[in-house]
Amino acid sequence: MQAIRRRYFPALAEYIRSESEASLFQATELGKMLGNIHPEEIVAVHAECVQALAMNMEQEDVGKLHNRAFSFLIELMVAYRFRNDTEKSTEQKITEMREMLFKSHRSSERVRSKYENVLQHMDSGIALFDSSGTLTFVNLMLARMLDLPRKALVGCTLRGLMLHPKLKRSMRKVIIRLYKETIMRRNPYFEFQDNKGRHFLTTITYGDQLEGDFLISVKDVSEYKAIEHTAYQNDKLAMLGKIAAAIAHEIRNPLTSIRGFIQLLRPHLLQLGKDEYARIIVAEIDRANDIIYEFLNSSKPTAPMKQEISITALLKEVILLTESEALMRGCMIQLESYEESMMVSIDVKQVKQVILNIVKNSLDAIEEVSGDRNGRIDIVVHRSSSGVEIIVRDNGKGMDRSTLNRLFDPFFTTKEAGTGLGLSVSYRIIRNHGGSIGVDSKPGEGTAFTIHLPLVG
Repeated sequence: MQAIRRRYFPALAEYIRSESEASLFQATELGKMLGNIHPEEIVAVHAECVQALAMNMEQEDVGKLHNRAFSFLIELMVAYRFRNDTEKSTEQKITEMREMLFKSHRSSERVRSKYENVLQHMDSGIALFDSSGTLTFVNLMLARMLDLPRKALVGCTLRGLMLHPKLKRSMRKVIIRLYKETIMRRNPYFEFQDNKGRHFLTTITYGDQLEGDFLISVKDVSEYKAIEHTAYQNDKLAMLGKIAAAIAHEIRNPLTSIRGFIQLLRPHLLQLGKDEYARIIVAEIDRANDIIYEFLNSSKPTAPMKQEISITALLKEVILLTESEALMRGCMIQLESYEESMMVSIDVKQVKQVILNIVKNSLDAIEEVSGDRNGRIDIVVHRSSSGVEIIVRDNGKGMDRSTLNRLFDPFFTTKEAGTGLGLSVSYRIIRNHGGSIGVDSKPGEGTAFTIHLPLVG
């Protein structure tokens, strides 16, 4: 039976999928090959295959499926030539076949009503391949992930799926990687990220429990990854706080002493014509102190001293502070506000630090492509369902996915003179205000930071 099914199912599925009568030749060829098989076995295999196909189709397509499946069976039985039963007329045999087919139709409807709602409305994508590698079932969620209708998938082999002409290139790459990691290397789990940044976990189940078949489930785990990343970020910042507390006393006090002695020696150096040395030493000590201060602030920023303020007024002040530097770099900053009276309760100094930090990063990103286009930074503020949303968008060089994933990590920087602490400080400040900060970027297309803050009242 299994050997028959391996030949029967792909041939029937192709005929249903193609909607062309030309593919009936496979039914004729099968009929010639099954000369020693009893008709009841053929009908049983046919009914099983029809059930499998019906579970992968919409309700309105099931009737069409059975009509075409019946044509396929009749064509096959004509080729079969009814060798094993010479007593009954052809009309009697066709009538019996029709009755068996109607029984299989009722059976498939019962199976569909019992299981389809469960399988089709799962939040995971489900695909079932038989032992020969032919796709026998795919649910709605997985069809959406592949962006193909289920009837275009069922009956395909894994190789046929990878070569499917309507499959997107990005998804084809994912399937090839999935095949290498799970089928070839026998790994039961495979995690991947799509071009939108969503994380998916693929699980492969095979072996005796599925009688040679193998089941693939694909689940969107982006929310779990976000929670995991937040926990990991908090752990790193907590560790940073412990390190900061340890180094603050050990480094800052000696630096203060050194700075004091240099100031005392400065008149003598001036007499020797070496005052420039003293100036450089003091400047470097001050720079080291600034880095330590930023380090301490990133690990444990002070509690927000909140006051009510118009967020639009704050953003206008930020633009005034950065406008001159932007003009010198050949960049224009523009504010777009839909409402002047959006009041927020924030620590003005801290939130201003966040916006200034992001704008400065945007200016640096624009400067790297300044020869290709005019620089532009758009700051947009508007109400959202949960408060106020601030978007700082630039047309700079943009970032790739690997950089985005580490952007808020302490000490991660792409700048030669950067400390990698500015955005980690910004992340903690916004979180302490009960808000959130996110970023979207593509190489060569610019970057957009989005900040959510709660409104007053």
